[in-house]
Amino acid sequence: MRTWGKLIGTAAACCAVLALSTSTLSTTAAATTPVTAPAATADTASAAVPDTAVPADTVSAAAPAAQAPAGGWETVEAPGSCMCSDGSPFRYFVHQGDPTKVLFFLQGGGACFSADTCGPASTSYKRALGPNDPPALDSGIFDLSRPENPFASYSIVFVPYCTGDVHIGNTTKDYGNGVVVRHNGYINGTTALGAMASRFPEATHVVVAGESAGSVPAPLYAGLTHDLLPTAEVRVLADGSGAYPDVPAINAVVGGSWGTGSAIPAWPENAGLTAETWSFPGLFIQAGKHDPGIIFARHDYAFDQTQTMFAALAGVDSSKLDTLIDKNEAQVEAAGINLSSYISPGDNHTVLHDDAFYTEEQNGVKLVDWVSELLAGKPPADNHCTQCGADAAGG
Repeated sequence: MRTWGKLIGTAAACCAVLALSTSTLSTTAAATTPVTAPAATADTASAAVPDTAVPADTVSAAAPAAQAPAGGWETVEAPGSCMCSDGSPFRYFVHQGDPTKVLFFLQGGGACFSADTCGPASTSYKRALGPNDPPALDSGIFDLSRPENPFASYSIVFVPYCTGDVHIGNTTKDYGNGVVVRHNGYINGTTALGAMASRFPEATHVVVAGESAGSVPAPLYAGLTHDLLPTAEVRVLADGSGAYPDVPAINAVVGGSWGTGSAIPAWPENAGLTAETWSFPGLFIQAGKHDPGIIFARHDYAFDQTQTMFAALAGVDSSKLDTLIDKNEAQVEAAGINLSSYISPGDNHTVLHDDAFYTEEQNGVKLVDWVSELLAGKPPADNHCTQCGADAAGG
């Protein structure tokens, strides 16, 4: 691996590994009454133009007035404190299933961290939600008609992504040249999380899951779920972000752009943490210390083409992506946090939204069965490919 001293100028590129194929679902339902937004405070984590920042331990639990969902989903128009990166309205989606079992899902879709990547010509992230965004989805874990789907009976809260900050941003950033971005992901996400806890107060099992950009903050939101529903059993299923290292230079760039320092929960375990030490692998560690009962699991492709591409931009030997994944797991487990991993061969990027979720198998264990074991409350055994190259996919 090349020296990390070269990363200051390109550290932001490493964050762009959070790009992913956008997960989707039906949004044909009528809007409901907005949830109550968290109270605002001044942002002190960034030198950017501050706008909307929320104390990291403030999560709204006010419930929207529910309407009968159409087509199995209802749309919740969020309050004015919630917004996309361009200031346009934000909404999230709810499927009513078993009220005692809930899936809280964080969508992925890119990252934004500079005037170029955040500007109007950039395609590195999604600025706003379109009228039919996300479009209909009937595959992967969202195909609720499949009897083998372990989430088939679950209630689901689906949180779209349009802030370029992996759902943990908490500032408005002026990148220059007229490019101003509202990194509002933490406010959007915690508003939806508070509504989830209020709508499903009797939940006994909650799974916090996400793909790529949405998988990065899944451990953080699991810890926040414990705060809101302290008697619920909480699981994490993170898909497609296992290679991103804990490097202070990168952490600082992320924090300075997105205001992540003001999205650090006021947990005793977080005392003294700064944006430079608030890392992606560290989210597992801090959430696990906060609630030792959380069961953590993740899925990655050993040579994920999206992660590999941006690892190379950051000066990392992209042929060693599987080594980066393993190193991050070792860091988490060295801190005393168990992290179950299912590392598949090949260079695909994420699987939860795809029908391959039901067919992917290695070492005699299907991924769907591995996830079912997680949902049953038992940390599944690590399942790591032995021949992991792109030409070994499906092995």
